[in-house]
Amino acid sequence: MRLGLPALALAAVALVLEYAQIGGPTAVFLASALSLIPLAGLLGRATEEAAIYTGPRIGALLNATLGNAAELIITIIALRAGLVDLVKASIAGSIIGNILVVLGLSLLVGGFRNGTQFFDAKTAGTNATMMALAVVSLTIPAVFALGPKETRPSGETISFLSDGLAIVLIVIYALYIFFSLRQESPEAEVREHHGGPTMRLRVALGLMAATTIGIVFMSELLVGAIEPVAEQWGLSELFIGVMLVPLVGNIAEHIVAVQMAYQNKMDLSLGIAIGSGLQIALFVTPVLVWISVLLGNPMTLVFNSYELAGLIGAARIAVLISVDGESNWLEGAQLIALYLMLGISFFFVG
Repeated sequence: MRLGLPALALAAVALVLEYAQIGGPTAVFLASALSLIPLAGLLGRATEEAAIYTGPRIGALLNATLGNAAELIITIIALRAGLVDLVKASIAGSIIGNILVVLGLSLLVGGFRNGTQFFDAKTAGTNATMMALAVVSLTIPAVFALGPKETRPSGETISFLSDGLAIVLIVIYALYIFFSLRQESPEAEVREHHGGPTMRLRVALGLMAATTIGIVFMSELLVGAIEPVAEQWGLSELFIGVMLVPLVGNIAEHIVAVQMAYQNKMDLSLGIAIGSGLQIALFVTPVLVWISVLLGNPMTLVFNSYELAGLIGAARIAVLISVDGESNWLEGAQLIALYLMLGISFFFVG
């Protein structure tokens, strides 16, 4: 693999800078971020090969799951340290980032390269509906917690509400996966694959697992360096959590989805972008709710008004773009424009 040596070399540099304390947080940040690029290339190649055997839906699910494994580990570490607000900001930012940045860049790059692109409208519609459901479910605890004082539930009740919603979210996500895997689209299969595989399935899966382990280590270094680097520039914790941590922590997924769109494999690209956001909202978030209880730092599903505004706006525009089964570069530019507007707004908060 041509990307293997650069990935190993950059990862080694990042580790040396971190543990030898050379160059400070900025050097670690840059080295670990650069190391994720060839690792993402390897993950994208393995995902593409696995999708030839499994189909774009399972391939995208594998990629999203492995990509989100790094974020799950990082957020568990943050919860153990008591950084509950940062974790919730990171969750909101991950969902917003997957919809607006990953999907936006995919549509932009794919549209410039291939013109109007097409994807399975039925699958996209199901994903859009699930994303709207996820965002609505995440607003319910905040509506109760921010309601009038005379009818507002107690903090203990809000905690029980969050625990109950977490169970419902996991169940609906399991049903969504079951439904999706039974709704394979022959048209999508024909559109996605134009040649045979160049590696065996077990090799592709092994490469996905190995690169994911590398991404986990580099992401942990990267996120660990974000806070001191951001503080040097006077950025708030909310901005760090919503904008920076998800953007750089998920850079591998971002590159893979854009790579698939560039190759005109839109079902796989959208499956990674939207599927990853759905997995964060419907699986990772409720799992973190229960893990936080075990760690002694309980986390509720009460997001602040700024985070909810971003989530609702991102979900609405994703639904509008996904329902017609085709995309162009302008739609990608619209998604990125909304992300930039949210970024400017979060910069001035806190």
